Amino acid sequence: MTDALSSLKILACQLAVPAMTTAAGRDAHLQRSASLVTQQLRQTAANVVVLPELSSIDYSRAAFANLDELAETADGPSFQVWREVALRGKCWVVYGFAHRGEHGYSIASAAISPRGKQVGLYYKLHLAQFGDSMEKEYFVAGDPRLMVLNVGGFTLGTIICYDIRIPELCRTLALDHGVDVILHMGAYARDASFDSWHQFVTTRAIENQCYLLSLNRSGAHFGHSVFCPPWVDADHPPDCFDEHTEQIQLLTADRGVINSVRQTYTFLGDRLKEYCLPVVP
Repeated sequence: MTDALSSLKILACQLAVPAMTTAAGRDAHLQRSASLVTQQLRQTAANVVVLPELSSIDYSRAAFANLDELAETADGPSFQVWREVALRGKCWVVYGFAHRGEHGYSIASAAISPRGKQVGLYYKLHLAQFGDSMEKEYFVAGDPRLMVLNVGGFTLGTIICYDIRIPELCRTLALDHGVDVILHMGAYARDASFDSWHQFVTTRAIENQCYLLSLNRSGAHFGHSVFCPPWVDADHPPDCFDEHTEQIQLLTADRGVINSVRQTYTFLGDRLKEYCLPVVP
């Protein structure tokens, strides 16, 4: 059994995704992305690599109109490429892709262990249909399930983009599954909802007393990923990525920080067992 880690090293990849409508374009992008990540892993070791939502394909109507060519099965090209990265880097890889299932296409994330085995598959529970998002026109919600991983004694839970705006999901991960880190994979476009995004990240991290990585793709219309600690104040701000450019950062989740925050601020333990209370007229 692997010894528990005192800190977790996360290689967070705010990567550029080019426009594409063909499998050849997708596969070329996958090879480039894997090369960048592998090069980074040669310079610094990480426990887990994280990619954005739908990191294998462009987030656009043009791409979504070609899901018959771009979507994959769970063991498709994305898995094959990231499996090699996991094996060579001796690390976990959590990546996003368009999943081809029996009932249609779903927005999915998958996890690969350092031994190259796919150990988890999560389908986005809440499809976004506002601003620059048009997911309900192309995707269906997949089999409802959670993905919870144990990496060196740290419990990780995954959510995708719009999922963060539904508080019950993060609350369930925190209260029922004891997550220490939430991996939030996004494709946050700079529409009317963009400016509220970081507020949701900070709130979910503080209220659930966990680290929260909210990872976007890069580009003129995307960018500005954020890594939020379990407590935020003037001395402990979130760690923000560049506003637009491609950037790979090595981040640290510290067990001591999690324990200290939970001991100092006891609001998780101070909850009532039941909030379905009588209303006084």
